[in-house]
Amino acid sequence: MEVLRLRVEPTPNPNAMKFTLNRMLAPAGQGRTYSDPAHAALSPLAQRVLDVPGVASVFVLRDFVTVTRQPQAGWDAIVPAVEQILRDLFAADAPGSA
Repeated sequence: MEVLRLRVEPTPNPNAMKFTLNRMLAPAGQGRTYSDPAHAALSPLAQRVLDVPGVASVFVLRDFVTVTRQPQAGWDAIVPAVEQILRDLFAADAPGSA
């Protein structure tokens, strides 16, 4: 499998950050927004990101995730946590990983 590439970009909304991957996360046109861990039961990705302190919602579509923070939360803790979640989730899918 190809090495995971992850790019983090700001959005026009200062409370949202876009995480783009070279992996398909959801089919085109089937984006989902999660703001409550209970409603994210079918998305391990959304569940884990919503557990990060300061995260208000997660939007998943095609090859990207947009994370919206609570206005008082800082990106300094959120961005590395989300990056690690994405790397961990896709490392589990890599050949030879246990």
